[in-house]
Amino acid sequence: MNKAFWKEAVVYQIYPRSFKDSNGDGVGDLRGIISKLDYLQDLGVNVVWLSPVYQSPNDDNGYDISHYQAIMDEFGTIADWEEMLAEMHKRDIKLIMDLVVNHSSDEHDWFVKSRQSKDNNPYRDYYIWRPGKDDREPNNWVSVFSGSAWEWDEQSGEYFLHVFSKKQPDLNWDNPKLRQEIYDMMTWWLDKGIDGFRMDVINFISKVPELPDAGTDRYAWGGEYFMNGPRIHEYLQEMNREVLSKYDVMTVGEMPGVTADEAKLYTGKDRKELQMVFQFEHMDIGSGTGGKWDLAPWTLGQLRGILHKWQVGLANDGWNSLYLNNHDQPRMVSRFGDDGEYRSVSAKMLATLLHTLKGTPYIYQGEEIGMTNVKFDSIDRYKDIETLNMYRDATTQQGKSNEQVMESIYVKGRDNARTPMQWDATDNGGFTTGTPWIETNPNYSTINAEQAVQDPQSIYAYYKELIALRKRHEVMVYGDYELYLEDHDSIYSYTRKLGEEIWLVILNFFKEPVTFDLPTQLSHDTRELIISNYEVDSAESIASVNLRPYEARVYRLHGVQ
Repeated sequence: MNKAFWKEAVVYQIYPRSFKDSNGDGVGDLRGIISKLDYLQDLGVNVVWLSPVYQSPNDDNGYDISHYQAIMDEFGTIADWEEMLAEMHKRDIKLIMDLVVNHSSDEHDWFVKSRQSKDNNPYRDYYIWRPGKDDREPNNWVSVFSGSAWEWDEQSGEYFLHVFSKKQPDLNWDNPKLRQEIYDMMTWWLDKGIDGFRMDVINFISKVPELPDAGTDRYAWGGEYFMNGPRIHEYLQEMNREVLSKYDVMTVGEMPGVTADEAKLYTGKDRKELQMVFQFEHMDIGSGTGGKWDLAPWTLGQLRGILHKWQVGLANDGWNSLYLNNHDQPRMVSRFGDDGEYRSVSAKMLATLLHTLKGTPYIYQGEEIGMTNVKFDSIDRYKDIETLNMYRDATTQQGKSNEQVMESIYVKGRDNARTPMQWDATDNGGFTTGTPWIETNPNYSTINAEQAVQDPQSIYAYYKELIALRKRHEVMVYGDYELYLEDHDSIYSYTRKLGEEIWLVILNFFKEPVTFDLPTQLSHDTRELIISNYEVDSAESIASVNLRPYEARVYRLHGVQ
């Protein structure tokens, strides 16, 4: 079965700015994390993925790093970080850090030196510099955060590439000296005792050397020339050889635009690259032809089709990451469930999906208590650079109304995931005694961890049960996946099978009741209910089941014919 700790893990993502503030300055910090480790231990998670805590001017909330081996002042000190790591390890919780090496901050010492001169400058080639073309940028690529992906630098008389913010210049991975500096930095953190890396947009690090235009439009997305580029596997294999292979660690690469076939190359067990990738195919449903902010209805057929393709595609080689939200995505109960009347049962149904598919589940902070999207009434209350840039362009250049643009933000904006963690019903949800860096979702008085921990029927209690089941039953980790009712409009149903052990998962994805008819090939002698999000009569036949809104059931089947 090729057992590994990272396959059996349940990962909890902490977005430190919004997790817990210990000193009243309104910003979450490392000592705040330390104060909540017992909560994570009680939940049962055994890996924490920590979003960046490195020194940064915070143009993109820490994903613009000015010093890779220093801690951001707002978050604390390296001594605080060391104490946090020791306290995690005491509780058998591993720590994976965010590795952000497609780009740095423009305030990083490398870039400061890189822009000083074009000639005889060993740091010039750490970044991607080009002269203009026909009095314009070197090519027509747009940035992820809108606008040109190139910025003119008056000081040195050339443009530099920034696929993200202009304060996030792209590093030039074709420079072996730069790569060695990155490997040395990774080794420094691993020697301090961390347990692996989540790698930010790692499939962007290899660019097509000619940096060609993307089509003929004035500005266009150039991803085909920098996603899964020509030397990406060479670089990841070198990284593995030089650093990762020397430690027993967990690696997951964030890879927008990756396909299941490509993921097998990144994660195949004999490829010596990474263990898992974050793919975004299922995150892109509900988007129209205009992209992320162009809202469109989604169907279960779309979601199930994508998840199924990845389950089958990585069944024998590679490994899946299982997630429905993170710091860059809206809250999953708002997006894929019902954050109103059926918030609790739909959150539990979605959790059942994530913890019973084959792969490693990732929980984003607050997901385990059913935190929801937020609807601030003014763009001035939002903080995210992507959201603010989009709003500006949509209202000033595209002529869209405030109401139209705000509706897209309510559904898809990244700040939905970044409102402070709701710990209790006191002011600001117990996140801070000061003024939070971004406002708390006003529903904290009814949705909070203190209430959830005390309620045996809460979403939190259900997560605890799912995580405990995963630790006790290898079928949840290593069992083969097989899909049933593949064309059903409302039900996602599949089995997990390991040896003689067969588990049947039945999920109603919508609020309308629906009947589940047991496929004939799953006829059985006896069955046992493992977990459900409603009260279920244990004597009830499962030959035909009337499923309630967002109902989830998992059965163990005995004597399947």
